[in-house]
Amino acid sequence: MGFTIGGTRILSGSRRRGARAAESTVVAEYTGLWGWDVVPGARAASGRCSCGDSGCTAPGAHPLAFAPEVPAGSTLDRAAEVWSEFPGAALLLPVGRAFDVLEVAEQAGRPALVRLERMGLPLGPVCVTPTGRAQFFVAPGAAAELPRLLYRMGWDDADLDLRCLGPGAHITAPPSDHAGLGPSRWLRAPGPDTGAPPQARLLLGTLAYLCHRSGG
Repeated sequence: MGFTIGGTRILSGSRRRGARAAESTVVAEYTGLWGWDVVPGARAASGRCSCGDSGCTAPGAHPLAFAPEVPAGSTLDRAAEVWSEFPGAALLLPVGRAFDVLEVAEQAGRPALVRLERMGLPLGPVCVTPTGRAQFFVAPGAAAELPRLLYRMGWDDADLDLRCLGPGAHITAPPSDHAGLGPSRWLRAPGPDTGAPPQARLLLGTLAYLCHRSGG
């Protein structure tokens, strides 16, 4: 199945099948199909960041301050224009706009995703980082609501390796390299049936339980 972005035909599965699409095409898929803003991000090699700051505290894991954002709805031409100025930049997604992110250890996230799918709950995209974190896309506002939700579910006193990313945060979007450690990957890629991200409360109980059971 395919889609048209800015007059150009794009195969919806090309990214997920690992096709050698240009970075600008991937950006246009994210902005045009899924309605996400995309920000050019720094890359890291041998511990050094492409931002040029020798004292950078997050090499290869932050936006390029001098690069323009590619807003949701942008065409392939606009994506190509920006990425031609910053070839090789990582694709970063600003959190807190179209989605927030519930993040847990991958060892808890993988079985949680299986359970949630079997339960037939609405799910959004899920990606994993090379640092072993699973990131579940949920509806905006989850970061502000997380303490209250954990309290209502009885998990507020538990020592859980679970956090929610909200406004001001960015995640590295597949297939970009994160911090020089390897690429981010989709556990559950966006697809033609991808709608609005689910409310965090629908996922939180399962994620908290699996975090607790895995010791995190």
